[in-house]
Amino acid sequence: MAEQVTNPDLRAHRAPSRAALDRLPLLIGAGLALLAGLCGGLARLGVDASAPSAFAAQHGPLMALGFLGTLISLERAVALARPWGYVAPALAMLGGLTLAAGRAEPLGRLLLTVAAAWLVAVYLVLLRRRPGLEVPVQLAGAVAWYAGGLLWLGGRPTADLVPWLVAFLVLTIAGERLELTRIVVLGPRPSAGLLAAAVALAAGTVAAVWSPAVGWRVAGVGMLGLTGWFAVYDVTRRTVRSRGLPRYTAWCLLCGYVWLAVAGAVWLAAGRPSGSYDFDAASHAVFLGFAMSMVFGHAPVILPAVLRIRLPYHPLLYAPLALLHGALTVRVTGDLAGAGAIRTAGGVGTGIALLAFAGCALAATRLRCPPRTGEEFS
Repeated sequence: MAEQVTNPDLRAHRAPSRAALDRLPLLIGAGLALLAGLCGGLARLGVDASAPSAFAAQHGPLMALGFLGTLISLERAVALARPWGYVAPALAMLGGLTLAAGRAEPLGRLLLTVAAAWLVAVYLVLLRRRPGLEVPVQLAGAVAWYAGGLLWLGGRPTADLVPWLVAFLVLTIAGERLELTRIVVLGPRPSAGLLAAAVALAAGTVAAVWSPAVGWRVAGVGMLGLTGWFAVYDVTRRTVRSRGLPRYTAWCLLCGYVWLAVAGAVWLAAGRPSGSYDFDAASHAVFLGFAMSMVFGHAPVILPAVLRIRLPYHPLLYAPLALLHGALTVRVTGDLAGAGAIRTAGGVGTGIALLAFAGCALAATRLRCPPRTGEEFS
């Protein structure tokens, strides 16, 4: 994501190219995985009894890997600019759709694990191009996805994969934010602080395989450390005072950082949550509150870069953002309080927010606001 933010592609204002249109099926497949995951989430809440059983059983992997894994792999393939790089998002998309079709074992798991291995190869090539700590941190995230996939293939339950999937998403985003931060804040301190927190997250993730009570707590420390790093160094502290798209993106990211801290605090206090409600509270804080906030904030930059389709900023985009975080607050409150009706209401609200964002983004393409200058960083 950061590459498109720091180097906006001016060709995004032209009509979609053939290469951009070739990427469209990958985004459509990711969207289908998202829809299947949303239906599965509603089924798990007892709202949608008509959803196929595979949607509910694979709700987490569909959202984290079928959707987010495909998006991240696709963005990295665009950055690589080599045809073979698109194998990673293609495998992730196919893996997600295979899960949705009820073929998780072993084909769906295998496809998603091979997608992670391919993404590791993409990062290894990018590592030779760009010195610095940013790509190694993102590479560690891809390795976490791959290692989690191997555990999954080995028979580990989906719940045991959560620290690995969290490490994949959090380290990917942390590396991207470091890349942007180093443009504004020069010197070794930003890198050193982020590296220490990332190592704690990675160490806790590995330790959780043998000692969940210790590993999850250490990973929680790493998540809180990364939140602290974002609070001190991330450029959102500046851009939140600007206007237009930079301000909107900053609010998306700042809200996401709050939810990362919530999840880290739950893990630190409880280790691996023993109750399903506490487990859901922390998981949704990361995968919805943190990761989806990043999607909301970067979509106006990613879509033009990937598909050459304009997504101009419009204040309308704040509506689904507010709904997402309001509904997620209700959901997490219901989880922590053990109140089934409240968590269901919050779960339905978050699903509506994700669908509303797609609708508002489409409307924003026809309700363009005049661009402003002097607001480069987000």
